[in-house]
Amino acid sequence: MSADSIARALEARHSGSSWMAKCPAHEDRNPSLSIRGVDGKVLLHCHAGCTQRAVIDALKARGLWQPERIENPRIVATYDYTDEHGELLYQVVRYQPKDFKQRRPDGCGGWTWRKSERQVLYRLSEVLEAPIVFVVEGERDVETLREHGFVATTNAGGANSHWAPQYTEALRGREVILIPDNDVPGRKRVLNIARALLGKVAPLVVLELEGGSKDVTEWFSEGHSELELIAQMDGKGVYR
Repeated sequence: MSADSIARALEARHSGSSWMAKCPAHEDRNPSLSIRGVDGKVLLHCHAGCTQRAVIDALKARGLWQPERIENPRIVATYDYTDEHGELLYQVVRYQPKDFKQRRPDGCGGWTWRKSERQVLYRLSEVLEAPIVFVVEGERDVETLREHGFVATTNAGGANSHWAPQYTEALRGREVILIPDNDVPGRKRVLNIARALLGKVAPLVVLELEGGSKDVTEWFSEGHSELELIAQMDGKGVYR
């Protein structure tokens, strides 16, 4: 069972990036059970003091909890990283269960499963042609913003990846909007990028999305629009 399906079955209400429901492990008049989905896992916490085991046993009794199954890794997405001319340098491969690997062409129609020596921004050729660029944490968020008409980029490796000097140079002179993931690593990453970009891009905007969404993909999936995103940018953390 997913966090969404458990929340619906318990008639939970949405609260930021999680849900609040009446805990099935005790007589609960005020919703005290927090339900959250993270990387395909269901996180449960009863604020009234029930143990996680008691909550899971109560969910099992209602047929709302299935034994965890070990899932063989499978490729669910590939993201092409190209040079300024659109030539493929390497791919980031996304797996389910969630994992990422890099591979590059081996020159013989196959792949070398190693990190490319040259690391570039995702969608580099689009970045170099755009006056305004969004910087987010993952390739999926870049594609979400592109679907809504924005130019966006990221670098491979997630929240703990190194922000290299060539990334800053590719963004030099442009207006840059940084959108952090709604967690501590995401905010720390954006702070490090902002320090590298300060004085080299103009203006620099740090935009934390309203509503508690985990990332911009989740934010749009909750029904927000392009106009709302633009409206939130006005007066939000602008640095020059």
